[in-house]
Amino acid sequence: MTLSAIAIDDEPRALEVIQMHTAKVPFVKLSATFTDAFEAIPYLQEHKTDLFFLDIKMPDISGIEFLDCLRDVPMVIFSTAYSEYAVKGFDLNAVDYLLKPYSLARFTQACNKALEAKQLRHNSGQDNIQATEPFVFVKTGYEKEKIWLRELRYIEAEGNYVNYVLPDRRLLSRQSLSDALLLLPDRQFVRIHRSFVVAVAHVHKINRNGVWIDGREISVGASYEGELDAIRMLLKF
Repeated sequence: MTLSAIAIDDEPRALEVIQMHTAKVPFVKLSATFTDAFEAIPYLQEHKTDLFFLDIKMPDISGIEFLDCLRDVPMVIFSTAYSEYAVKGFDLNAVDYLLKPYSLARFTQACNKALEAKQLRHNSGQDNIQATEPFVFVKTGYEKEKIWLRELRYIEAEGNYVNYVLPDRRLLSRQSLSDALLLLPDRQFVRIHRSFVVAVAHVHKINRNGVWIDGREISVGASYEGELDAIRMLLKF
């Protein structure tokens, strides 16, 4: 299965990076690039497109405003150099969010999520659905379970395992906390302790010692105090 993609970014260098990365991802075909979002509209009227790589902050129109102009919205991977936009991801049906500058490995992870989403829709007979909520698949024992990112509160390390904590259950997976963090969108999930990664959107209280999620206090590690400042900036605490 192949994904037909376009990229929209007002910075030519950013488009060059996407071109270089997609050249190394065999299942993504980058069909066109645009520095002006409005120039992409006639192209989309003539060509079926599975996936957008879309900058959020552009001079004439934001990526979010551009999507509002479209009738049928393909899957979207947002990219931005501004971390404050990452939290908005929970309110938008995007596959993933890349914080510039991003690595080839992080870019490939985002593409894999888009491919899984297309395969899921195809297998369920819903290939005509244009957008999907962001999610990850997590291995639990011999199975894989789907986790909607809007539901994930935090991840807690337990020895050689991690617990993905959701409102109604905990999913235990054999992996490191660092590996778990690689599956998640930049800045939407932040490591604040050697044993905890938290969902920024679900933080409802912060003090100098840690954060609160669903009434539970999660302490910040001494070497992660800078991440706590980043959360304050994102949530404007």
